[in-house]
Amino acid sequence: MITGLVETSGENPGLAQEEVGAAVRAIGGRLEPSSAGSPDGLLEVQVPTEADLAALARRLALARRVLVPIAGAPGVQAGARGEGERRGRAAFRRLGSPGASADEAILLAGRAYVEGGGTIDLLRPERRYWLAATPDGRDLLLREVAGVPRSEFTARAMPRLPFRRPVSLPPRLARAATNLAGVGPGDRVLDPFVGTGALLAEAALLGARVYGIDADPQMLRGALRNFAHLGVRAEELVEGDARSVDLPGTPPEFEALVTDPPYGRSSASVGADPSRLVQEVLARWAPRIRPLGPIVVLLPGGPPALPPPWIEELRVPVRVHRSLTREFCRYRRAA
Repeated sequence: MITGLVETSGENPGLAQEEVGAAVRAIGGRLEPSSAGSPDGLLEVQVPTEADLAALARRLALARRVLVPIAGAPGVQAGARGEGERRGRAAFRRLGSPGASADEAILLAGRAYVEGGGTIDLLRPERRYWLAATPDGRDLLLREVAGVPRSEFTARAMPRLPFRRPVSLPPRLARAATNLAGVGPGDRVLDPFVGTGALLAEAALLGARVYGIDADPQMLRGALRNFAHLGVRAEELVEGDARSVDLPGTPPEFEALVTDPPYGRSSASVGADPSRLVQEVLARWAPRIRPLGPIVVLLPGGPPALPPPWIEELRVPVRVHRSLTREFCRYRRAA
C-alpha cells in the first residue's frame, strides 16, 4: 500500500473528512486515523497504487490536491535533491500560502532540486512540490500527485446550466453526497426526487448507471436538458409519485440510493407532509437496495428517516445555501 495525503479545502471539515473516507474505500483503500504528527488540514490515506491516488483526486470535491510524502526535516533538502535527479521543471510552494515563494525553507529546497539536476519553473512546472509544517515545527516535503478539478465543479454550477432553479444543490456538495455513498463505475443509483438532476449528474460522471423519479414533469425535462449539457445520460427517468410509481425494466436491486428531498419547495405537489413523504418513499425503495448498500439522504433535521433494521451511521450538518442547512445522513441495513 502507498501512503498519500489529501489536502482538504477547509470548508465543511466534517463532511470533507467523511467524503475522503468513503471515496478512498470505494477505490480499495482506507483513511488512516488522525495522528499528532500530521500537518493541519491533511488526511492520511493508504491505497494500492499511485494511480489510485490520482483517481481519488478526480473523485473528490471538498479537497484541493492529493500528495505523497518525500521527506521530513532535516531530510527536506536531501529529498529535493533526489527529486531533482529526475530532471524536469518543478515549482516549490508551502501549503496554505501557494502564492508565496520567499520562504527560506522553500528557497533551500528549490536550490537543492537544482543541485540535483532539475529546473525551477513557477509558471509551467511539470511537477509541483509542497512544504507542510507538522505540529512540532518540522517540515515535510510533499509531491503533488494530482489536483482536485475544482474548476470543473464551477463549470457545472447552476447559473451555467440550461435548466436553472433558485435553490439547487451545488455540484461540489452533490459530488460529496455521491462519494458518501461510495458510488463507482457501473453502479446502479436511484434518486426518487430528481429535481434539477444534480445528484444523478454527479453519479453519472463517476460512471454510475442512474435512475430517477420526480412528480414534476417540468423538473424531469429540465434534468434531461442538464444531463445533455453535461454529456451524461440516465438509464430511466419516470414521472410520478415515488411512493407508488414503478420503474419498468429496472434491475431488482440498486447499489445505492442518493437523494435531496424537496422540503418546503415542491413537496406539496403530491399532497403530503414533507417529512412523512420522505419516510414513505424511502420505506418503499429501501428493500430494493442491495445488502449493505447505502442510502444517502439530505434532511432538514429531525429523527432518522428510516427505522430498524436500517442504521443511521452518519449525520453531518452542512449549510447548503445562505439560509438553508441540510444534514447529510447515511443509512445502511444491519447485517
